[in-house]
Amino acid sequence: MSQTPSLPSVNPLPNWGQAADFPVRRDAATGLALRAASNEEWLPFTVEVVSNAEALQAAVQVRQAAYARHLPAFSATLAQPEAADLEPGVTVLLARSKLDGSPLGSMRIQTNALRALPMEASVELPEFLRDTQLAEATRLGVTQAGVGRLVKTALFKAFYLHCIAQDIDYMVVTARSPIDRQYERLLFKDVFPGRGPIPFRHVGNMPHRVLCFEMLQAERMWQEANHPLLDFMCRTHHPDIRVPMTAPRGRPQPRPRGSVAGEIAVSRLA
Repeated sequence: MSQTPSLPSVNPLPNWGQAADFPVRRDAATGLALRAASNEEWLPFTVEVVSNAEALQAAVQVRQAAYARHLPAFSATLAQPEAADLEPGVTVLLARSKLDGSPLGSMRIQTNALRALPMEASVELPEFLRDTQLAEATRLGVTQAGVGRLVKTALFKAFYLHCIAQDIDYMVVTARSPIDRQYERLLFKDVFPGRGPIPFRHVGNMPHRVLCFEMLQAERMWQEANHPLLDFMCRTHHPDIRVPMTAPRGRPQPRPRGSVAGEIAVSRLA
């Protein structure tokens, strides 16, 4: 049996759990600081960045089980960690039960700071997304247990917080029907309006839509829409969502078109 590759260690951040560490964002139109988290809420599970082989295998386990419910043939290809799980600039999130440590959900995040996004192997992004900082979420999977819906929401918040820390301009996803409707309810916009679903290599050539969400507009859009997740996302501190909130050392320059990702070597965010 093949062994799971080892991962670089992730050093815990000091005081990550203090509400005062919640990041400050500024409104795109006014430049005013947005409201900081004012409430604290504990969850029956934790969400953390995968930092060792055991945690990665747990993420793979829940990922494959989730895909097997709807895409059994594709799920057969997900029994082992993928090469993308170990690439620089990639973050794998894992939700675990506090009761027994069982894996409840997982998500993989990749930015375009070092290499093209997975979706870019199948489609050229429109002009408004070029030369911007992007983060793509892939391999989202959650348990079928009753807590699954909350786990999915917490993973999305972890994705959002990760994008804040990395100074991301747009969150982007590929989503098949009916999952695309869930992102639309979060106010994601269609990147190719009027165009049908596109086959994507990184999801087994299955047709998906591409949707995006502008980070600087997030809280204002949710507030104007009176969105039910506004308080959860922006006004509640969740100590169990343990995403490093260190800001990057200066905004990275846009990745040159046609750059060779393998020529760049950096350490994983600690």
